[in-house]
Amino acid sequence: MTAPLTPPPPPREPSPNGGWQQPAARHAAAVPPHDAIPGAPGGIPGHPGSHGPYGMYGSYEQDGPGMKTELREAAIVTVVVALLGALLGVLWWRLAPSVPLVGDVVDDSWVVYFKDSEGEQAIGVDGTFTLLALAFGLVSAVAVFLWRRRGGVPLVIGLAVGAFLGSLLAWWLGVRLGPTEDVIAHAKEVGKGVAFSAPLKLGAKGALLAWPLAALVVHLGLTALFGPRDADPYQQHPQEPGKQGPYGAPRA
Repeated sequence: MTAPLTPPPPPREPSPNGGWQQPAARHAAAVPPHDAIPGAPGGIPGHPGSHGPYGMYGSYEQDGPGMKTELREAAIVTVVVALLGALLGVLWWRLAPSVPLVGDVVDDSWVVYFKDSEGEQAIGVDGTFTLLALAFGLVSAVAVFLWRRRGGVPLVIGLAVGAFLGSLLAWWLGVRLGPTEDVIAHAKEVGKGVAFSAPLKLGAKGALLAWPLAALVVHLGLTALFGPRDADPYQQHPQEPGKQGPYGAPRA
């Protein structure tokens, strides 16, 4: 009767510290390939705890509603905020101080001059527009933040563009609603030496930026204070003592 053909065990090799160890090939064969280690970069697709191509704790998941939705919401914000410029123009026309002018005849020609050359009504016209624009920037930023708390670059750009377009609309509408710009014809109509109101004029063109700047500052501040926070992946997946590390090796 013959003995079974079982290969003899491989000889042990002496280790540097005096002991005996198995051949290195045996240990190398026991180690799984790098791609099969749970938690290693490029690990098993869909395996819990494995590295996805975009992060440590699984595959990449898009954050937010998507670019198309954000662009659509930004367009809505731009149109709605811009249309609010009509209300700003009406308020500017109603609340701005009147600048009195007086017409006179000099050498058979009509001339128009300020009734009060040292008055500050012209400065008050610019100041009224600026204050109203700042208030509209505050209100529009709060409204947009309450509508979409997550913020986003398209939404912020839409808010700024809409606010600037609204300022232009308010400027145009206020001038159209105010007194006529033909001051000579107006002076002839009311008569010589009779005071009449000057047309609305925005002397400081920088006031057109008050609304968009205020809206950006307020919206960014609200987003920083009350906006959603990105979750910390290390707090979502805490390591416990004795559990495997990020590459499957036992932690110390």
